[in-house]
Amino acid sequence: MRHRPYGLWAGTAVLVVLAVMVLAPGLFTDADPNAADVEAILQAPGGSHWLGTDQNGRDLYARIVYGAGPSLAIGAGATAAALVAGTLLGIAAAQSGRVVDQVLSRLLDVVLSVPGLLLVFLVVAVLGPGSSTATVGLAVVSLPGFARMARAEVIGLRGRPYVEAAHGFGWSRPQVIARHVLPNALGPVLALATVSLGSMIVAGSSLSFVGLGPRPPTAEWGAMLAGSREFLAFAWWPAAFPGAAITIAVLAVTAVGQHLQRSADRRQR
Repeated sequence: MRHRPYGLWAGTAVLVVLAVMVLAPGLFTDADPNAADVEAILQAPGGSHWLGTDQNGRDLYARIVYGAGPSLAIGAGATAAALVAGTLLGIAAAQSGRVVDQVLSRLLDVVLSVPGLLLVFLVVAVLGPGSSTATVGLAVVSLPGFARMARAEVIGLRGRPYVEAAHGFGWSRPQVIARHVLPNALGPVLALATVSLGSMIVAGSSLSFVGLGPRPPTAEWGAMLAGSREFLAFAWWPAAFPGAAITIAVLAVTAVGQHLQRSADRRQR
């Protein structure tokens, strides 16, 4: 009983619910998340509005359900882009010559030397605010971590006997990478991606909180938190429920990610 992964089960269940919520929000509610009702402004939870209403009389439950997609899309998109680009850069650095490795490593060091939030603001200032630019900015910030992880894994794998045997049989370098190096290096990198996804969700919500995410009236958890600041003194629910949604999503992703990371470590040992 002590060793049963209850956290993993709970996290997986939450992620399944969130996935269904993103793909088919209509299964959870038939209310319009953007329908305002001046007679129901800041209505407390209960009755026809389970989680209450916001400052515009919009149903909070519907906005949280429909806001799952935009809220998770920024973090998931940034993680996926950083995973793909970082893995390719890491493999290129490890498998190329010393000069290419040094150049790519120094470029990654330059990106790491710039504060992450400042770099995201720079990307948004150049490309303009919005979900896509926020995703690009967060991907650039998290890319060096994936590149370094992939590079270290490839360097550790290229001296393995089965890799040397493949070269001895006359396989080309792309064949060896695709058949032996990449599949064995992906495990730890994917585990890192799952752990990083939680922080990317928080970062995406933070950007939306300061107005750099989806444009109003799009339902998004960080933007919902920002809109509720002026009413916290007498209406707690417009901030509490979006904040709880972010917290639960991050905890679920982190629980699954930590389990995958421990599994990858055990396989390596």
